[in-house]
Amino acid sequence: MPSVRVRPALAAVTAAASLVAACHATPQPLPVQAPVRPEWRAVELALPDGAAGRPVPRDVARCAGRWYVVGGLVDAAEETRPAVWSSSDGVTWSSIPVRGQTFYGRQHVLYAVACRGDGMAALGAKTGGVHGNPRTGTWVWRPGGPVREVPAAFELFGGPRAVSASRLAAGPGGWLVAGSRADGASVWASPDAEGFVLREGVAELAGDGRGRTAAYDVAAVGSGWLVVGSLLPPGGTARTPLAWASADGRVWRRVALPVPDGAAGAAERVVPADGGPVVLGPVGDRFAVWRGCDDCGSPSAGSAGAVQGWRRVGGFGTAGPGVSSVDALAAAGRRLVAVTGDGAQRRLWMSRDGGASWLPVITPVPVPDGGDAALAVAVGDDGLFVFADDGKTSRAWWGALPAIDR
Repeated sequence: MPSVRVRPALAAVTAAASLVAACHATPQPLPVQAPVRPEWRAVELALPDGAAGRPVPRDVARCAGRWYVVGGLVDAAEETRPAVWSSSDGVTWSSIPVRGQTFYGRQHVLYAVACRGDGMAALGAKTGGVHGNPRTGTWVWRPGGPVREVPAAFELFGGPRAVSASRLAAGPGGWLVAGSRADGASVWASPDAEGFVLREGVAELAGDGRGRTAAYDVAAVGSGWLVVGSLLPPGGTARTPLAWASADGRVWRRVALPVPDGAAGAAERVVPADGGPVVLGPVGDRFAVWRGCDDCGSPSAGSAGAVQGWRRVGGFGTAGPGVSSVDALAAAGRRLVAVTGDGAQRRLWMSRDGGASWLPVITPVPVPDGGDAALAVAVGDDGLFVFADDGKTSRAWWGALPAIDR
């Protein structure tokens, strides 16, 4: 197997959270400081045996001491194929064989990954068909075998009611995909990632008389689940950030996350961190940060068995010329790293205090916001691992952090 050596192990981009009520206290951020300037070192991700093209990594996760990077390869003719890399120590990376079973599956680029114990699963998609819609599917890996496509009926993720299958999470209760269908936020559940069951039109999760819902990310919360997204009121154009909790993936409880009066936005990413789960999303002309807390709001037992509320703890960034988005969020202890888009450029940010204050991170290269471009990040105890794709070239770097940022 081809391999490549990089710097020591990183912390995973995983998710865990819980919620019941909302609260509004906002701690004061730290004073403005200089941007973070990691010492970037280029890293090569080796091609699988017999493969050609350039790697296009899209997501990363870590479980039971093993790292997984998923994405694809793009050749000179712009043809794609799925690709996966793994590491047992964060130092030596190897490609894992990938076995597609369908016409579109063999062209997938894997864009979301989750793991549990020594197993891994991923979401992949390839645009195609008469209407040019994404042909989405799932993949699974067990030690000793290839990463396998799991064949599924076309309308499980596609069909006339399809909107999106956004993110994937793993936990004690199994595996859950969060996304949207024609009637709003939906989930797909599986005990083993070998086959998923669609749950759409579910009370509180789906849209209703209060408006249309959409789900963007999911996290395991103890033995239950947390989904984050937004609500668009009937006839409105301004979204409201939402979070949902469930003990079993079937019954959901909805909470509107606190925002300044009149501000619109969405909750787009969630991760666990020291002190409680953290959620990010665009609100107004900035990016908002929410943290789960045990001592805020009106305490009551949540559907996942926890007693928590939500506090808006800070904000950062400014609006750009297009639609703002949070594209990635990673955590290691109280350090958080986020990738945002502002319609012109993707940017990297870091917080050392659990989200109350944020500093821009100087990236190795500029990355545009739009098209096939991508910027992904994982964070470790002493540095960052970054993938950048400007739509023409893709590269990876290890960035050692200055002592003050460790």
